[in-house]
Amino acid sequence: FGDFDPAEYEDEARDRWGGTAMYEESQRRTGSYSKDEWKRLGAEGRAIEEGLAALMAGGEPADGEAAMDLAEEHRQHITKWFYQCSYDVHAGLGEMYVADPRFTEHWDAFHPGLALFTRDAFTANAARAGDA
Repeated sequence: FGDFDPAEYEDEARDRWGGTAMYEESQRRTGSYSKDEWKRLGAEGRAIEEGLAALMAGGEPADGEAAMDLAEEHRQHITKWFYQCSYDVHAGLGEMYVADPRFTEHWDAFHPGLALFTRDAFTANAARAGDA
């Protein structure tokens, strides 16, 4: 995760989402991950982030097929490693990436404006699935 330390946000996450089924599922799953699994999930996530940045840098639209396909890959990544991520929840994550400056800073480090692009790709993907 580079400089990101998930433990740094543990108390905040518990305060915001503790007691929800998604939080409990994430805690259960991640509590058993080995160091190698953490590296693998981090590499998979970074590849998606870099892919979205490359699409944006190349002038692809956030609601284009390629961006929506990567948005879906991101949604599936969350489902695989953390919790069952519905399209609605995923679109909400996109909103959080724009609303919370810490997330915006993370995404925009890949390419300026990527947080907005990502949010729009997540929203378009949910609409494509008929779940927006």
